Amino acid sequence: MTITLSRRAALTGAAALPLAASAVPALADGHGAKAPASHSRSFKLGEFTVTTLLDGSLPRDGAKAIFGGGATDEEFAQVSAQNFIPADMAQFFFTPTLVDTGREKVLFDTGLGQGGIQKALAEAGVTPDQIDVVVLTHMHPDHIGGMTTDGAATFANARYVTGRTEYDFWAKMDAGNRVGDLVAQKVTPMAEKMSFIEDGGEVASGISAMAAFGHTPGHMTYMLDSGGQQLVLTADLANHYVWSFAHPEWEVKFDMDKEAATASRRQVLDMLAATRVPMIGYHMPFPAAGFVETRGSGFRFVPVSYQMMG
Repeated sequence: MTITLSRRAALTGAAALPLAASAVPALADGHGAKAPASHSRSFKLGEFTVTTLLDGSLPRDGAKAIFGGGATDEEFAQVSAQNFIPADMAQFFFTPTLVDTGREKVLFDTGLGQGGIQKALAEAGVTPDQIDVVVLTHMHPDHIGGMTTDGAATFANARYVTGRTEYDFWAKMDAGNRVGDLVAQKVTPMAEKMSFIEDGGEVASGISAMAAFGHTPGHMTYMLDSGGQQLVLTADLANHYVWSFAHPEWEVKFDMDKEAATASRRQVLDMLAATRVPMIGYHMPFPAAGFVETRGSGFRFVPVSYQMMG
């Protein structure tokens, strides 16, 4: 799957990102909600142990402008009401995933860089120096912020994996681009320890990349396969558990190539609904795991309850 972005479109998409590295992994005052008390949740997938790690959560106003591109106010309000959520506010979750294959501990994405991932890992009984592999699904700030802590590598003993298309795009950015500058600061210093993967490439036995371009130029999802069981890490394929599922065609502000992102979203959600394979989405409500079913011309996210208990 290949897309072409104009430089203007790329810069516009980057400027619209929801959170810079300065975002705090806590709730803002005045909304009455609280983040979940638990910051980790483990599931069994064959021989793998899969643990979701809550790095942070916070509300954001202006939900329709973020998630409802192409929808009327009435359509957006109706879908929101049908799903018992407000139409004017969204709760953001940031959830890296740790996969223990029995041979290696593989961490997907590193969070905001505000210390939340270290707290979640500690709750799961893992220290940063025990991470063997760090995989970056893409390079938006809320996925690479935790690559370093106080200027040093957070995961000092890890090797790194990311998509070749994704890295090449951001590495060529001129100084002054917010995301490009953060990549230069957080990711480029790790390049000597980094492997660059293509669609279908293997991170480790039972973990393979699946291109889902559009959210960023080289955005990747990942298939986990162990003991005859599968699970897909969808990263930022769908940024909201209601709006992006019910109407995959509604444009998301943070998707850099909106047409490609919509095509990727529908293709992967179609596959998940048809195969009944579970998913973990970076921005889904914690613990971020669930299933996909078809609902009219769109889909519905069905949160995990006691399935795959670890």
